[in-house]
Amino acid sequence: MFSAVFWARILVLAQAALIVRRHLKRLETDERRRLASLVAKSKGRPGSKLTVNEREEMLRLVRKLDLTTLGRDAAGVARRGLTLRK
Repeated sequence: MFSAVFWARILVLAQAALIVRRHLKRLETDERRRLASLVAKSKGRPGSKLTVNEREEMLRLVRKLDLTTLGRDAAGVARRGLTLRK
């Protein structure tokens, strides 16, 4: 019914979701809520929609997520996913 490639893609997506979840857990519950509210308020334009203090707060919260490591981990999952297709 479903091909091996389909299941490999599902596995890669699940692994990526777990990586993102692990990084989001670095923030406390109230920090995650605050980051979500700042992102919503900014409407994708933090430079013009947020105050200086809000931008600094958003940057502090994003740094706490360690996006460099998240990107490295996600790239590793994507690379493994690409090798599954061959």
